[in-house]
Amino acid sequence: MNPPRPESRDAQIRPCRPGDEPALYEVCLKTGNGGTDGTGLFSDAGWLGHRFVGPYLALEPALSWALEDSQGVCGYVLATADSERFARRFANEWMPRVSGELDRIRSNIPEPRSGTEAEQRDWFAHPVWFFPEPRSVYPSHLHIDLLSRVQGRGYGRRMVGLMLDILAGRGSPGVHLGMHPLNLRARQFYASLGFQELAVENETLYLGRRLSHVT
Repeated sequence: MNPPRPESRDAQIRPCRPGDEPALYEVCLKTGNGGTDGTGLFSDAGWLGHRFVGPYLALEPALSWALEDSQGVCGYVLATADSERFARRFANEWMPRVSGELDRIRSNIPEPRSGTEAEQRDWFAHPVWFFPEPRSVYPSHLHIDLLSRVQGRGYGRRMVGLMLDILAGRGSPGVHLGMHPLNLRARQFYASLGFQELAVENETLYLGRRLSHVT
């Protein structure tokens, strides 16, 4: 029988702050295997964090929100209003900041720990972004990760709702996200929030939600 999941006291949704980066990278790693712990797949948290967390904190601070409970940071929701502009800024502003560190990681740990880590290394060598069509309808994107101790307690719904409201307030007509197609729990969660399937690309399922009638 599995041990009981440690419970968390009430958590607070708040804007990300300077100094949050290590804890947020850890959340990214702990959810980096299709929503489960990816620690065994990666030799360094930077392979996920520098792609899925750091650039949002640096380039979209107003769209970077954390979840924190009595045990510390336990989740986040991150977004950008303009995905294509974000991809350009990622290449021109973010990559120069982290390329040296990624090169050092490669030198210190030349062999990837797993095929998943190899894929992330390859992506950083040749970043390729996918934008589901119609791009003009779903120009924004978001992603959210929560540690297991705060899952199933309504925080994810509240955090996504908060971000949808913010993006709608900025005039975005719609938002998309990518997820592992076999993560059925996540798929049901997003469906309950009005997200619909848009495309499947490179083993990633893309879902979209129009923002003209955010509730």
